[in-house]
Amino acid sequence: MDNKEIVRVLKLTMQLMELHEENTFKIRGYQSAINSIEREGKPLSGLDQRQLQDFPGIGKSIAEAISTIQASGTHPPLEKLLRDTPEGILEIMELKGLGPKKIITLWKELDITSTHELMEACQSGQVAKIKGFGKKTQDSIIQALEYRASNKGKWLYADIADHGENLRRELAKILDADHIAAVGPFGRMAEIVENVSFLLKTDQARSTLEKVNRISGMRQEESLSSPFRWQGYWQEQDVPVIIHLASEANFLRQKLLKTSSPAHLMVPTADGTQLGQHFYQSDYFSEPEAYEKAGFPYIPTDLREGNGELEWMQSHSMEELLTYADLKGPLHNHSTYSDGRHTLKEMAQHCQSLGFEYLGIADHSKSAFYANGLDEDRIIQQHTEIDELNKTLAPFRIFKGIESDILMDGSLDYAPDVLASFDYIVASIHSGLSMDIQKATSRLIRAIQNPYTTILGHPTGRLLLRREGYPIDHRAVIDACAANKVVIEINANPWRLDLDWRWVRYAIEKGVSLSINPDAHEKNAVTDMKYGVIAGRKGGLTKAMTLNAKSSSELAAFFDSRKRKVQ
Repeated sequence: MDNKEIVRVLKLTMQLMELHEENTFKIRGYQSAINSIEREGKPLSGLDQRQLQDFPGIGKSIAEAISTIQASGTHPPLEKLLRDTPEGILEIMELKGLGPKKIITLWKELDITSTHELMEACQSGQVAKIKGFGKKTQDSIIQALEYRASNKGKWLYADIADHGENLRRELAKILDADHIAAVGPFGRMAEIVENVSFLLKTDQARSTLEKVNRISGMRQEESLSSPFRWQGYWQEQDVPVIIHLASEANFLRQKLLKTSSPAHLMVPTADGTQLGQHFYQSDYFSEPEAYEKAGFPYIPTDLREGNGELEWMQSHSMEELLTYADLKGPLHNHSTYSDGRHTLKEMAQHCQSLGFEYLGIADHSKSAFYANGLDEDRIIQQHTEIDELNKTLAPFRIFKGIESDILMDGSLDYAPDVLASFDYIVASIHSGLSMDIQKATSRLIRAIQNPYTTILGHPTGRLLLRREGYPIDHRAVIDACAANKVVIEINANPWRLDLDWRWVRYAIEKGVSLSINPDAHEKNAVTDMKYGVIAGRKGGLTKAMTLNAKSSSELAAFFDSRKRKVQ
């Protein structure tokens, strides 16, 4: 069992202890142990209880708990808490914005033990009447419940991608690799998918489906399947899978139709038909030829979204689009100075080992007290360490950044003289997320107008499948970035992917550069930039318009030029 799963079980135990109002010292003990495991990053697998107690914050009782979790996947305290907790309460605990105290109140005062009951109580106005809640809280609960319901059965592409590739390898044992195509949103590498979908080329449908059923871990839903479609689940994670079959004569046509989004297929061609009709009715022997006969340049699978890609390709080439190999370093990262798992040196050496030219460190600012934000003294300490590391790691370079909180009035955390000490500033909102579109937009624009702001971080604050972002006027925000020469990040954390790729093309049209930022809180998350690249490409992001595709010397010159303008 890996550390991530152990931490998940410990966190659930701690949350249920809070819910049942158990001893606060025990709860703090769990939190301390969790922080230690995440901070140290060392594998717990194979360690005995004595070795586990060598970790800071892990005492005898929690070491025993970890050993039991490793052996059985659970432990007695958690099992007792689960027995004492209605199953529906666990679903309520997943809602963003509802802490243990409020859940206890809902449970004890209104006897609410399920999301269904919670929605009914909100819709009837009962929740708003409870002391400490009110209509605003009630409305936010309704919004969270609706968002949860609309995303039920959906996955982040990043969470399902490896499962899909593993299944592709299993399918390749049945058919040649070129007879297998990933299709649907999964094939386009959309940020959110409902299943893993493949199209198989075969003239032996029955025998092929029999072989699919023999793949280890495959579980077919016969009522949803047909002679040319297999539907079911794969492995213990219950990954939903759809496998379509097409004859050799029909494979190419079905591949084009099933990899393209509806919007892509509806684009009109020169002869007045829709692209989908052309794919269905015309004769062609390759995908490029199919597009050529429709009067368009070839569009790769991942770009078939119906977001202006066909028009863009009329005057551009595929070679212009950003690739992961174009990136020279990550610019939004956290270290143990704030809430990161690895030290500044470890983050830098890891980036260096990956072949990057630089690391931009952007730990949290002091207002983010919950994330151990840096006060002025610790900024000086960090900058001194960066100067020393830059001497020993040269030509690799660490740039001095900060993720400065955008405060409620739109101003940036820290006084101007402190902001001036950094090479660059990532300005982000982390608090006061319950805003209407006018308030959120004006708050962002004021931060963008601050002469020290270099990069606007995760503009909407969204967490995909978890919470909606605060509403913003994207055009007004992008226009403000254009007027103030502020870069916008595509936060590549798979939960964020914010700026949404659907606004990338507008940003580029306005001359706004973008930065693919991993928001890495540990060294392995640096490579999440690959998801940001996928998103950027969908919006037509080029190497020329990507900030962190600049070389170390080019980036230094860019930062210096901005600082001179402020001075």
